Amino acid sequence: MAALDLLGQRWMLRIIWELRDEAVGFRELKRRTDDISSSVLARRLSGLRESGIVETNDDGAYELTTLGLGLGPALGPLWFWADEWSAAMSRRV
Repeated sequence: MAALDLLGQRWMLRIIWELRDEAVGFRELKRRTDDISSSVLARRLSGLRESGIVETNDDGAYELTTLGLGLGPALGPLWFWADEWSAAMSRRV
């Protein structure tokens, strides 16, 4: 249940999503996550680092660890569904 508590926090999945393909610096990550405040982003990144899901590289950018990358297969079906849902919602408007 601890993993669900961690990942269920607002913005956590979005941050992980933004880090799925590449390391991203704090400012760029903030830009990509739209409405998140700097303080909330810093707290979420701290929680993800403490849990071993995210680390900082030599350039100071954030990236998923091996453990974090392992979330991909687990979250893949959710992300696939979210893409389909988004497309369906776009057609309704």
